[in-house]
Amino acid sequence: MVWNARHVRIHHLNCGTMALGMVDHCLLIETRTGLVLVDTGFGLDSVRDPARMVGPTRRMLGIRPVEFQTAIRQIQGLGYDPADVRHIILTHLDFDHAGGLADFPAATVHVHGPEFRAATAGRTPIERARYRAAQWAHGPRWMVNELDGTEEWFGFRAVRELPGVDAPILVIPLPGHTRGHVGVAVDTGSGWLLHAGDAFYVASEIDPERPKTPPLWWTFEFNAVVRGAYHDNRRRLVELGRDHGREITIVNSHDPDIFARMTAKTVRAAGHGEVL
Repeated sequence: MVWNARHVRIHHLNCGTMALGMVDHCLLIETRTGLVLVDTGFGLDSVRDPARMVGPTRRMLGIRPVEFQTAIRQIQGLGYDPADVRHIILTHLDFDHAGGLADFPAATVHVHGPEFRAATAGRTPIERARYRAAQWAHGPRWMVNELDGTEEWFGFRAVRELPGVDAPILVIPLPGHTRGHVGVAVDTGSGWLLHAGDAFYVASEIDPERPKTPPLWWTFEFNAVVRGAYHDNRRRLVELGRDHGREITIVNSHDPDIFARMTAKTVRAAGHGEVL
């Protein structure tokens, strides 16, 4: 597949605010053939029926979905037709990442095979609690990808081609938080942007010089389904930032400071006519 990164523009969206100031950082990617959404955050159904679509965890995490933060309303606010969202790429299927799937019923939903199987099987109590099948009860157009071959990206194994996605976007398996958790890497034309999902929670955890997990965030690590893999991949992200920090910008799902930096950078670049 031939890609031209000059045809890619990225918008950073906060699709849900939670306790501790956490955001729900999603990406909207403009391509030549339509829009690609990386994660959906909370959708309209989450606003209308949070008990069913989000579940009891919403109180503990301080989740109060609001309509103006949904991806569909933000996409409309940017002047786009939500029907132009042709593809959704999920870092994983947790309720705060897949809650807006029903708002884009015509989109092809790309999910990593181990994640799809974990979400539909619910093998452990944690897995049965974290996935909300009601979020995909409408019957999405699933496109399940598997890690085949020996493709690599900066030392990480990668899924290089996603059927129908005419853009420089790769899936980077980062299991641990869930069995099939992935990062999504986008070639912006001036470097790579890696959305690492929930592979880490705050920027200090992948600081290239002195990585540190604040004590408050240790408790969140108990949600990791495969804790050894979670810590291993976080270590590898530290190394990636240290060795290739000039080539790759790493973001995640919930750090408000990372989100603020990226939105400020996008505004500055837009003022100079650049594409991010």
